[in-house]
Amino acid sequence: MNHLKRIDMRKKKKKKKLGIIISIVVVLLGLGLYYWFDQYNKGLSLSEDGTLKEQNEDFGIFDGPEPQFGEINIMLLGSDARKDEEGRSDTLMIANYNQKTEKVKLISIMRDTYVEIPGYGMQKMNSAYTLGGPELVRQTIKENFGMDVHYYAMVDFNGFPKIADIIAPDGIEVDIPYTMSHGIYMTLHPGVQRLHGDQLLGYVRFRHDSQNDFGRVARQQEVLSKLKEEAVGVHSLMNLPKLLGAADAYIDTNLDKMTMLSIGKGILDNKSEKIDTLRIPVDNSYRDLDVRAGRVLDIDFEKNIEELTKFLEGSTEIVDTKESGLK
Repeated sequence: MNHLKRIDMRKKKKKKKLGIIISIVVVLLGLGLYYWFDQYNKGLSLSEDGTLKEQNEDFGIFDGPEPQFGEINIMLLGSDARKDEEGRSDTLMIANYNQKTEKVKLISIMRDTYVEIPGYGMQKMNSAYTLGGPELVRQTIKENFGMDVHYYAMVDFNGFPKIADIIAPDGIEVDIPYTMSHGIYMTLHPGVQRLHGDQLLGYVRFRHDSQNDFGRVARQQEVLSKLKEEAVGVHSLMNLPKLLGAADAYIDTNLDKMTMLSIGKGILDNKSEKIDTLRIPVDNSYRDLDVRAGRVLDIDFEKNIEELTKFLEGSTEIVDTKESGLK
């Protein structure tokens, strides 16, 4: 009889412990959910307007193909319009993500590259967005470089400083070669220093020097690479809900949440890998040319497609759709 009582008492103790554990788990889950939604809403509240999403809705559906062979190409567009300007996209990059190697590669296409825009003839690359939004940019990349783009993400430069500050609250270290001030509404002095949100935006927008847009593209690639390095830190995991909220506020994309999380997990798992970068046109493959649209970069398509294929190491199929643009 006493033996049965002892068994019954042990069962009651186990049930009590189990009840306490379940209660603790429920409380922690509740606190976790509260923290997630609170931080997400804080990130979402950073936005002052939502004009970017509405603007892209006017252009119609983005018709990118489904990714193949574990390769995902995401077109990154930067909206560089000032308050009195609309419909401009002066930054164009393609992020190539390999799901097998979890490696990220970044390709920048210069905005003045002289390309065939489907339905509009030869124009500057950055005219494609103005004429037809993300979908026409996708078609233009396919037409001129034979590269399929599966998704797009457009960043409002007004939100870039806020997103950068969430990812890198202590700033990003850069080495400024000379004074930068013209056209960026601030003065950045020479030397190694840590730049925060608004300063970083000024740094990546500056182009009034001897390098012009070439220098700006190099700085954009530099900052994105360093932000990726910051994004794998512990503080970024804690700030992930706030970052997602800010992204919803300032980034228009057709990437679904599951694909975002998959890419994000891959980048975190492969934190030691640096981002490889390429600029189109590559060195010694273009010439300045004056046309009705102004000064453009008349490029050797054959050479650039060849370098693009090498850069991607054959992982993404490139179809040679252009002959050489140089005589």
